[in-house]
Amino acid sequence: MMPRTRTGAEIVAAQPERLSGARIGLLTNFTGTMPDLSRSVDALARAGVPLVHLFGPEHGLSGAVQAGESTDDDHDPGTGLPLSDTYLADDDRLDEIVASSGVDALVFDMQDIGVRFYTYVWTMYDAMRTAARLGIRFTVLDRPNPLGGAVVSGPGITDPAYASFVGRVDVPQRHGLTAGELARLFLARDLAAEGLELDLDVVSMEGWDPARDFAATGLPWVPPSPNMPTLDTAFAFAGTGLFEGTTLSEGRGTTLPFQLLGAPFLDERFAAAARGRDLPGVLVRDAWFQPTFHKYAGETVRGVQLHLVDRYAFDPVATAVALLEIAHETAPEQTSSLGAGERIDPGDSGFALDRLWGSPELRRALDGSASFDALDLRTRPTVDHYAEDVLIYER
Repeated sequence: MMPRTRTGAEIVAAQPERLSGARIGLLTNFTGTMPDLSRSVDALARAGVPLVHLFGPEHGLSGAVQAGESTDDDHDPGTGLPLSDTYLADDDRLDEIVASSGVDALVFDMQDIGVRFYTYVWTMYDAMRTAARLGIRFTVLDRPNPLGGAVVSGPGITDPAYASFVGRVDVPQRHGLTAGELARLFLARDLAAEGLELDLDVVSMEGWDPARDFAATGLPWVPPSPNMPTLDTAFAFAGTGLFEGTTLSEGRGTTLPFQLLGAPFLDERFAAAARGRDLPGVLVRDAWFQPTFHKYAGETVRGVQLHLVDRYAFDPVATAVALLEIAHETAPEQTSSLGAGERIDPGDSGFALDRLWGSPELRRALDGSASFDALDLRTRPTVDHYAEDVLIYER
């Protein structure tokens, strides 16, 4: 039996001297937990870490609000520490928030899920750049990649025109790294390209096997956002998160987001064709559902439920693209990307699907002006994709 994984937060709570700084700011939220599900912010404070300010991401410190939202809370009820919202703050605003807090070091402790368009790592990326500009130390308390770290799949962002808060820089859709490894990549490649220098430290985990997924860690699963209830949801989201940028429902407003997929204009042909593809690692069931909010709220939707039966065989990106192709084939007039300006990030006038995919290629295929066959569905070993100095854990 594998030993339980010890997170960076657990290690620092036992060895607070691992953190430097007299006035530390902690970027965290409800996913920053200890093995007994108590909050890491409380454990760090009890250990004597000199926390003076907290910074929260999308969904807020407590995780009570939906995607694309944060809260206006100005303090943490548990510790009494002042709290600042960082969600969608631009460079100047984030620099101002951090500088005015008076911290001399930043620490990041949140649970990512291993998918490029999940926003917590972009909170980290933005904060790293702020720390570099302000000349303060940045530490990542590392946590597992729930999808494991053995494979990389799907496209990245090679054209900066398609960068956004669901992908600031070029990272594959299923990126195969932990937050600490991403931080090393961002520093060596992206901050360096800007001429930014940063004093970065990663408190690595103990007992993390990148060849396994989160279920092997021995840690309890904390839903990292309101629509991410289970590990199967996270695996599905690595592909079906793309549905957010289309006229199809991704299952928000149901108990199975990203596993229930469909639209009122689909019929029995959708599930039948999906079952006929014999997609690996997943069973497909013809399904009806009524979302309680978001797309098609209150309407009866026809589509499919994805039942993951082998997470290691399941290919989220290829599965999601296959389902989008089938929807296009069975309902070509109604199946499309959302229009320009119908964004998952407020204030952006681009196409949502372009930001999620990292280019306009999937949108063009879905809208009938390009071929699905040309899309980047590659799955490759993580060690073949990244430089060795990025990887912390043995693959």
